[in-house]
Amino acid sequence: MSSGFQNPITIKDAIDKIYNRQYLLPAIQRKFTWKSEQIEMLFDSILQGYPINSFMFWSISNSEIKNNYKFYEFITNYREFFAENNKDIDTKGVSDFEAVIDGQQRLTSLYIGLKGTYAYKLPRKWWKDCEECIPTRKLYLNLSERNRQEHDNQKVYDFRFLTKNEFEKFNSNQIWFEVGDIIKMDTISKVTKYINQNNLINNEYAFETLEKLFQVIHMDRLINYYLQKEQEPDKVLEIFIRTNSGGTPLSFSDLLMSIASANWTKIDARKEMERLISEVYDLSDGFKIDKDFILKTCLVLFIDDIRFQLKNFTYENVQIFEDNWEEIKNSINSAFILFKDLGFNNKNFRAKNVAIPIIYYIYYNNLSQKIINPLYSIENKSKIKNWILLTFVKSIFSGQTDNTLKKMRDVLKQNINGDFPNKLLMDIFKGDPTKNYNFDDEFIDGILESEKDSYEAIYILYLLYSHLDYDNKDFHQDHLHPAIIFKDKERLKDIPEEDREFALQSKNWNGIANLQLLNGRLNEAKNDMPLIDWVNKYNKTNEELYLSNNISLDIKNFKNFIINRKENIKKYLKSIMH
Repeated sequence: MSSGFQNPITIKDAIDKIYNRQYLLPAIQRKFTWKSEQIEMLFDSILQGYPINSFMFWSISNSEIKNNYKFYEFITNYREFFAENNKDIDTKGVSDFEAVIDGQQRLTSLYIGLKGTYAYKLPRKWWKDCEECIPTRKLYLNLSERNRQEHDNQKVYDFRFLTKNEFEKFNSNQIWFEVGDIIKMDTISKVTKYINQNNLINNEYAFETLEKLFQVIHMDRLINYYLQKEQEPDKVLEIFIRTNSGGTPLSFSDLLMSIASANWTKIDARKEMERLISEVYDLSDGFKIDKDFILKTCLVLFIDDIRFQLKNFTYENVQIFEDNWEEIKNSINSAFILFKDLGFNNKNFRAKNVAIPIIYYIYYNNLSQKIINPLYSIENKSKIKNWILLTFVKSIFSGQTDNTLKKMRDVLKQNINGDFPNKLLMDIFKGDPTKNYNFDDEFIDGILESEKDSYEAIYILYLLYSHLDYDNKDFHQDHLHPAIIFKDKERLKDIPEEDREFALQSKNWNGIANLQLLNGRLNEAKNDMPLIDWVNKYNKTNEELYLSNNISLDIKNFKNFIINRKENIKKYLKSIMH
């Protein structure tokens, strides 16, 4: 049989081939990326009779390919973040099979809908691997009525992924059919039997819909596919790149993962990187990285050209990554543990590439064990933290990231020993009109109007209170003069009438000039206590509050308090830039 289009098969045939491992995924395939809504829409399109486009499979009959290349099973029970990866399968000595070159997302979606489950995190829940945060869902079809178009202008058939509780709730007054059950109904008589047993004989819509579902799964030959018989991997790689240029964009790191998987001889590249992603998440209390980040870090550590291009992932380069993997892994883990200890988290560390120069510094100074030791130089950790904060404040990593990383790497190479060269890393951008660390009056005045809970406020407060011990301590953004004063008409009377308009502007009472970082327990104790009383109780000085000695803490002096504190904060920010 030569390469070319083959006789189409049914969806049931394809599902059976996946289940029996006759269809596998080559390592060049990216992870499954479709959202639950996309799967629902796919089933709706099939039931409406829309074409689902052709597929491409690669017939694997060569023992060398079976022995030397990695293949993976289809994912069955998808669980966001915690179970997104396909299991690898040993194909040495197995019978011939077919690898999916084009159509993985659609086939996986069909398999999950008919054989598996899909779990995604609920809004406002933690990233915890539990049913409360990420409940397991199965695909159901509403047999009571068509989808209500006022709620969804596209879907005609009401396919939904439902949790067990949602199914029980909805099924109390509607008929929801578990879509996977259609696989067991391999004859039309079984469909009729289901209709009779569930008292749907008079429900014309239910019978027509279920009959149509049976037809498209068991009878219609909807899987139209091209079979590539060529056994030369380079040829298939070229085909793969071409066929994956549209649709969901192909992550270059997924393609490169295949090269690493094939060329790493001592360890499994894909498993190691997946393990590292999980380790970073666990050890740093929730930091999330991906394969792109890991591969970019490897390039910065060892390769002159750090762009994501195939020519930079030669066999020789990939071998360098494998030979140094243990220390690469340790350096990445240590960096994110350090970030956690410095008070950062996955949310406020908003540009992960900022971590790469730190990882480079850790790697080439053999600091992976030392830098996370509580006794390690407080001064050097402070330099690292302040540089990170200033980099975030000035958005140094916005656009042209590769050029930024290369400039920073050049500085680190030339200053490889000693303390972290934070000043030098900032100086190299002095002449850059779009990326520089300059803190002129206009910039500082603008950023000091940033309000509570904004990224800018968090970063500036971290700079102002960089001396605090953030390791295992919970710090809150606290209003020095309590916020309640500016929301309570009676308390507001304590402020002179001519200053009230100023006081009511949120950039003043809710901005950086009226904020401090305070230990969570102390913040709760402070509550709505007047500032002057709190200062006297805890023996605080004006200097600790970034205030001149002659500034009164009485709420009557609020306007002068804000103006003076802004001036002193401005002086401090300028001082750390020189």
